[in-house]
Amino acid sequence: ESMDRVNYSVVSEFVLIGLSNSWEMNLFLFWFFLVFYVGIILGNLFIVFTVIIDSHLHSPMYFLLANLSLLDLGLSSTTVPKMISDLLTNCNVISFPKCMTQIFFIHVMGGVEMVLLIAMAYDRYTAICKPLHYLSVMSRKMCVSFVVAAWMVEIIHAVSQFVFVINLPFCGPDKVDSFYCDFPRIMKLACVDTYKLEFVIIANSGFISMATFFSLIISYIFILVTVWKRSSGDLSKAFVTLSAHITVVILFFMPCMFLYVWPFPTTSLDKYFFIVDFAITPVLNPAIYTLRNKDMRVAMKDWANRFQFCV
Repeated sequence: ESMDRVNYSVVSEFVLIGLSNSWEMNLFLFWFFLVFYVGIILGNLFIVFTVIIDSHLHSPMYFLLANLSLLDLGLSSTTVPKMISDLLTNCNVISFPKCMTQIFFIHVMGGVEMVLLIAMAYDRYTAICKPLHYLSVMSRKMCVSFVVAAWMVEIIHAVSQFVFVINLPFCGPDKVDSFYCDFPRIMKLACVDTYKLEFVIIANSGFISMATFFSLIISYIFILVTVWKRSSGDLSKAFVTLSAHITVVILFFMPCMFLYVWPFPTTSLDKYFFIVDFAITPVLNPAIYTLRNKDMRVAMKDWANRFQFCV
């Protein structure tokens, strides 16, 4: 039935207004996003391959980090290549099925990343607060279960929202004031009153974003308090380790909460906030986790030494 509704919708494509109408600004944004996207690909694939190849990094923390890198790459790939292409060709049109596909994958991968950040916080909590039980608690089976459960839960979660939106009738305006498709902006274009559905999405995505964010911040505070008690007030080492995680969490969740906690009506500012999630955070994550991590720095030196030896 949903496919029939797609076929019979009067609106068969949407026009993405993008970030700017200025040619000079679009050219600047084209190079900005192109450089960032190349950085996202190289940085995240470097982490994934380093974790796979280096036996010293075959631990729960790096398994989760490699998965985070793949998710960052996937999440940015849902929007950034299309945006780069639109900036260059000025053809800002997206078909109805592609728009719905983009929404689906943004919500699935964004949701999985939330669950993965919880898993990484739990990993750090276990390593710092219960070091003797670390290997038994964060076993390989546990880590794989975390990732598999995250994907299953988020696919169900995304489908539960997606089913409502794909069945909405679109028969009038087709201009989306953004560079990508998402629930709040697409629902504004529907020919029916979407107040109840807006409330469902606020209660759903908004509540999940806020609950996850505050759970993570509270868990990091708990870890710091635990370390402070054990080390007679010396927090420096734990804070250096956790500050990277806290930075990632704040950068990732702020745009989500801004859009989904009070999203209707959306403002033109929202789209700029999501540049952080789609372009800036995915390129910062590899830098944050590699430059602040001793094992990753050692692995990078080994790579550099091998490369020099081969040359």
